[in-house]
Amino acid sequence: MLIKKADEIKSNEITEEKHYFNRRNFLRGAILIGTATATGTLYRTLNAPNKKASGSFTSQDFAKANYTLPQGEKATDFADITNYNNYYEFSTDKQEVASASKNFITHPWSISVEGLVHKPHVFDLDDLLKIAPLEDRIYRHRCVEAWSMVIPWFGFPLGKLLEQVQPMADAKYVQFTTLFDPKQMPNQNSGILDWPYKEGLRLDEAMHPLTILAAGIYGKKLLPQNGAPLRLVVPWKYGFKGCKSIVKIELTVKQPETTWNMANRDEYGFYSNVNPTVDHPRWSQATERRIGEFGLRKTLMFNGYADQVGNLYSGMDLAVNF
Repeated sequence: MLIKKADEIKSNEITEEKHYFNRRNFLRGAILIGTATATGTLYRTLNAPNKKASGSFTSQDFAKANYTLPQGEKATDFADITNYNNYYEFSTDKQEVASASKNFITHPWSISVEGLVHKPHVFDLDDLLKIAPLEDRIYRHRCVEAWSMVIPWFGFPLGKLLEQVQPMADAKYVQFTTLFDPKQMPNQNSGILDWPYKEGLRLDEAMHPLTILAAGIYGKKLLPQNGAPLRLVVPWKYGFKGCKSIVKIELTVKQPETTWNMANRDEYGFYSNVNPTVDHPRWSQATERRIGEFGLRKTLMFNGYADQVGNLYSGMDLAVNF
């Protein structure tokens, strides 16, 4: 169903020196800054991604589907969705992730759901996908670097899984941990981030029906570069919140640490809701570049899902709780 529902840049011009208090953090920061700045520059100058990147696919490989949002926005081309990816476990080069991940093994797979639950359980992937019917969902996807896509996922609500394990009354947050396997994920041998990758949501965000675990894209099984075999999709948040290749889900009483927040707390907040009024320290979030289009779009509050999720943040200062 359709759900309606950088040129030379001095380091002190980018991030305050206090964030790089040791050599490891300095090197990590330099890499992250270079990657993010290059991406921002690329899309602010309106250059489209190279559809002939390594490991490329074309839409002709799959049955055509008329995926559109009610507002008339069409799904981003399959070649772009599968060849322009943020997945630092494989590469910081968005156009190299597909080739770097092509031999990634996604079956067999299991996910442990534990912590403050009455029925902790290790789910085999095949059984996990039977918890709820897989649904077609077309969502806007907004990256913190100010580019966006419209992606046809299929998956099931995360809340259906959490209902199976019965959260305890004092559970307030959900932490996600992704696979740590440097042999398969070569960039985990680097110190660019603290591995394994971790993300988190408030429990009410996790239980919201728009929050899904995606197992496929464009009507086909999820590809490695897009987070196979199972990834989190939270459409009103910036893309890095959607952690990939999940192996553990843990319910906690305290707000969990998350990878990008640990890497730079001033730039990547725990909530990371799409918000055009709160700029990233190095660029505006008021506009975005839709992949496959020319020109800029105005960024929508909560990525266009304000009617569905705005009540989750009633009374909160969204500039402080960014």
